[in-house]
Amino acid sequence: MSIEQARFNMIEQQIRPWNVLDAGILELLGSVRREDFVPAAYRGLAFMDTEIPLPCGQNMLAPKVEARILQELAVRKDEWVLEIGAGSGFMAALLGHRAAAVQTLEIHEELVTMARANLQRAGMNNVTVEQADGAHYAKSAEFDVIVLSGSVAQIPQDLLQRLKPGGRLAAIVGDEPVMRAQIVTRATATDFRTRDLFDTVATRLEHFPEPSRFQF
Repeated sequence: MSIEQARFNMIEQQIRPWNVLDAGILELLGSVRREDFVPAAYRGLAFMDTEIPLPCGQNMLAPKVEARILQELAVRKDEWVLEIGAGSGFMAALLGHRAAAVQTLEIHEELVTMARANLQRAGMNNVTVEQADGAHYAKSAEFDVIVLSGSVAQIPQDLLQRLKPGGRLAAIVGDEPVMRAQIVTRATATDFRTRDLFDTVATRLEHFPEPSRFQF
């Protein structure tokens, strides 16, 4: 099977049936070369309905999860995006095609190097990769969109406060065996509205708080 046929099958057999029907998103997934963001050892899995292992114990999200989150965020060309968990840079590339600019944070130096190289090769000049701990990000900038490209036990309030009015945050929230992808929209300064998307499981983002669990 050719790479283009595999890409077509991914879109038609995995992504479209998951209620990703936005023509712009489907076109984007057909043009951004996902295989170029996959480690060489796993390139044969680039279009499979599965997470793909990355260095440092991290994973690329499954294609349908990336696509659905991207669609539900409805990123616009005048918006500024923060991503936490750059991984190989693929989600940042997708976001970069939709947004004015993307700042993506990655805690692991090896992944920072990988993401930067992949994004440069893809010509994504509006995406910046910064080595930083997204759980303790000190800069005070506000964003139109925030994406957590991994799971958390709960969404920290300080991240929600970084959203501009009308801003959206996407996260996978909860604990195994079932987590839930959510979009939180900042309607006003004090009003945050949560919309559940689907159940899934994703690798934890490091250093985000975990709830206390008492054992008796």
